[in-house]
Amino acid sequence: MPHPVPQPKQAIVFRNGIVLTMDDVHTVLPEGDVLVVDGRIAAVGNDLAVPEGTYEIDAKGGIVMPGMVDTHRHMWQTAMRGYGADWTLTQYFVWYYLEHGMKFRPQDVAAGNLISALDALESGVTTTVDWSHGLRTPEHGAAAYEALATSPGRFVLGYGNLAGAPWEWAQDPEVRRLIENARDDSRLFGAQLAFDVPGDESFPERPAFELARELGIQVTTHAGVWGATNDNGIRLMYENGFMDPGTIYVHAASLGEESYQRIAATGGTVSLSTESEQTCGQGYPPAHALRRHGIPASLSVDTSVWFSADMFSAMRTTIGADRSLEHYIAHQSDQTITHALIRVEDVVDWATRGGAVAIGKLDQIGSLEAGKLGDVLLIKNDDSPTMSPILNPYGHVVYQAGRGDVDTVLVGGEVVKWGGKLVAGDLKGVKARLEDTVAYLEGALGDETWKAGMNPEIPEVEILHNPYQYRKEGSTLSR
Repeated sequence: MPHPVPQPKQAIVFRNGIVLTMDDVHTVLPEGDVLVVDGRIAAVGNDLAVPEGTYEIDAKGGIVMPGMVDTHRHMWQTAMRGYGADWTLTQYFVWYYLEHGMKFRPQDVAAGNLISALDALESGVTTTVDWSHGLRTPEHGAAAYEALATSPGRFVLGYGNLAGAPWEWAQDPEVRRLIENARDDSRLFGAQLAFDVPGDESFPERPAFELARELGIQVTTHAGVWGATNDNGIRLMYENGFMDPGTIYVHAASLGEESYQRIAATGGTVSLSTESEQTCGQGYPPAHALRRHGIPASLSVDTSVWFSADMFSAMRTTIGADRSLEHYIAHQSDQTITHALIRVEDVVDWATRGGAVAIGKLDQIGSLEAGKLGDVLLIKNDDSPTMSPILNPYGHVVYQAGRGDVDTVLVGGEVVKWGGKLVAGDLKGVKARLEDTVAYLEGALGDETWKAGMNPEIPEVEILHNPYQYRKEGSTLSR
């Protein structure tokens, strides 16, 4: 029989697990304990003494690590999960920005947020930045806000509006009140202002930057997106004095050296969405450029309308993209890479500690250290042959484990996933709301448009003539 779930506010200790603390020096305890009391990490070590009544979790054969942090997820779009799997970035822009994004009602934005919140937790992501650019009216903003505030987990509301100009909506008193409330609401983990800088020389985005500065919140912006935002946007931010420390540059893919230098010099961070960058064409995932310039990195999912909604996929694709680029560049000059530069430990850092640095919360989350919030996950699956043996724990997290191996997740010391199953939130009720949203959107688009959007036409592809022909009567090639 499965063990009973710990009681609310009960102290919990993980015993004898491989503990990846992700502290300053990345301390690893091969058989360590993590004690959580009153919602915070009380101690990390070996053979810890614990208060009477502490619930003991046998973590032997598993990995204990900090909850992961996603620094850029368009949560409202999870209502259309997988719909755009064959899209390009152009098709995404057309569908959401020009045609059908305007059809989403406030309750549809809320439904996407609600399911995305549970989705994140179930995969071990305990903190998520909701890059919420579907807030075309204050009513949409209020719906997104309330969905996050009532969901288990930690969420930062990145307030945005793809249907309007940031210099206009950022000055709406009602929008300002929503952002201030989100910033100050203890149920949330803060607020950001989410908008882009396409490169207009008049720099009309100034009022939005000024609002963020006045409210003491971060700006998060899609930078280095091929065909949309480029070096001009970075230059204008710099020349106008708005590349503040802590600004988050999402993707940062199609940028030149001077832009990376400016980001590094001004204390910015970059959110890598490698599955997105690989598929959409923002530019080649720039982990190599970030390492070269010493720019702090974090990882993100981007949108479930296309991509995986977990950080295991984000870690795996990020390290794969960077290593493949290393080899490709070397091969162009007849060289061989004999030692990998990017390591599995690096991407685990970006998925945890790096995310905490990006959102300015490293003093509270991102590592397992005494005094920090009790956001902890246990990766353990005794029924899976893939989880044995664990020889290189960082490598196991990145290349072997998946969301199905996340056994236990704590947020502030409270259990949200237990025995491999989500135990927090109202999944059944959220699914019902989601069904209503999908039915409404399908009806609003009409059957033909709905199917066409999900199945974009394939352009004619030129197949080059191959001078080598296979002979039917033999196995040799001829010209």
